[in-house]
Amino acid sequence: MKPLSSITEALIQSDIRSITARVKAVDGINLGQGICDMPAPDSIKEGAKKAIDNDKSIYAPFGGIDSLKQRIIDKVQSFNNIPVRSPDNILVTSGSTGAFVTATFGLFDPGDEVILFEPLYGYHSKILELRNIKQETMLLNPPEWDINFDKLESLITAKTKAIVITTPNNPSGKVWSRQELQQLGKLMTKHDLYAITDEVYEYMTYDDHSHISLASLDNMFERTITLSSFSKTFNMTGWRLGYAAGPEHIIEQMGLLSDLFYICAPTPLQHGLADGYPTGDDYYEELLQDYSRKRNLICKTLEKVGFDVPWPEGAYYVFASFEPLRDRPGFSDDQEACSTLIEEAGVGSVTGGSFFTNPDDGKYLLRFCFAKKEHELEEACRRIVDYLG
Repeated sequence: MKPLSSITEALIQSDIRSITARVKAVDGINLGQGICDMPAPDSIKEGAKKAIDNDKSIYAPFGGIDSLKQRIIDKVQSFNNIPVRSPDNILVTSGSTGAFVTATFGLFDPGDEVILFEPLYGYHSKILELRNIKQETMLLNPPEWDINFDKLESLITAKTKAIVITTPNNPSGKVWSRQELQQLGKLMTKHDLYAITDEVYEYMTYDDHSHISLASLDNMFERTITLSSFSKTFNMTGWRLGYAAGPEHIIEQMGLLSDLFYICAPTPLQHGLADGYPTGDDYYEELLQDYSRKRNLICKTLEKVGFDVPWPEGAYYVFASFEPLRDRPGFSDDQEACSTLIEEAGVGSVTGGSFFTNPDDGKYLLRFCFAKKEHELEEACRRIVDYLG
């Protein structure tokens, strides 16, 4: 038979999803995939039920229903301080991944160059690879994950078109500071670059860190496509609802692409979210308090059993080093350590090498997700201590 498309040749199942299957096979606790399995807000669920009962079942406008776009505008203006001016600056998408796909098709031609930071989110890299976009990566080192802007500028060439950043970061938990974003903005202006910012963990920042959107800074809105999602904030990863905010002419092209690829995001779920969207501060304060407790629990547990733990500044992952345990049987590298914890403790994590172009850069790292029901996270921590303590 004739071969399949050549673009699928390098595609394999992500380590994150394969770990999920392995953990399920031993009836373990999955701290690998960011499933976020707490319940969605009742108001949103009731809104979706109402929409289904009222037969809100036909295609929505490809840019999103008006009521949800207005909710997003209000949020983006007040929380992110991004100067969106109209619904034409907003595109409702099939998750933030759908937004990233349409952004890459809308901005780039094959052969263009894009800069990413490592550790990186693999879906970004794989989508760019499918489009034959050349990727330059800049390695950041724990525990500070600081940006060397001289090194960053040295990666920029005449073919560089954009920089991709994730803040708060998956997997490292780094939160970009205002000063870092301002320095990035200067380079973007100097070299006429765009930015795609993935901000899905924006409500999860700890200690004295706070989320700042690049597009909120002077003269950055016209150069920035801001991506976010409702999956993490409202515990609805399977609903596949996200959005992009940006200049009208870019959002218009992304909308045409979104229509071609996806038609629209699920109509009744859009109505449910618009009707039940939490608008008071209480929900977000409680969310942060909940994640702060869970961060403390998992970080202290891993420190107790010998991991070197850079406490995350944001998001809901801990990217911890087991190098102090490398002489212990079963911990020679990330692949073996991940397997050992699944088989011996019944706890899943993700191999550090999954987040680097050179897997050896993550040889002694594992990512643990603490977006779990509290009793499950407590049980996972107990198992880790029982095995390694």
